Amino acid sequence: MRIGALAHAAGVSTKTIRCYEQAGLLPAPPRTPSGYRDYPPDAAERLALIRAAQTAGLTLAEVRRVLSLRDAGHVTCGHVTALIEERLRHVEARIAALERVKASLRRLTEAEVEVEATGDRCGQGDNGAVSAVLDGGRTG
Repeated sequence: MRIGALAHAAGVSTKTIRCYEQAGLLPAPPRTPSGYRDYPPDAAERLALIRAAQTAGLTLAEVRRVLSLRDAGHVTCGHVTALIEERLRHVEARIAALERVKASLRRLTEAEVEVEATGDRCGQGDNGAVSAVLDGGRTG
């Protein structure tokens, strides 16, 4: 199957296929006598697996590890589950960090509303919170 047909069957671009091939996620296929890539029928299934793993949040390096173990016949559901659980912990940590940023932004917004209510200028009466942002975090 030529690259265009594979791209259509897998719902990806030919550029994506070449990228995955270069990254070692998709084995380089044999070439036709005229130099065209000739992908085997199972290449579309492999591309679907790569896309599903990426959608689940796995990095290309993690996908490569899973695929190399799978190709060697050593991958287990436990291994994949451990990778997914690790990725889930990473996502939860990022969400917690973003929640802290969100809370900080809310406090800054509330400080600005209080400043406007008292008629103070920005940076006065806000305990320095907004002025610290305006000054790029510089103090004094």
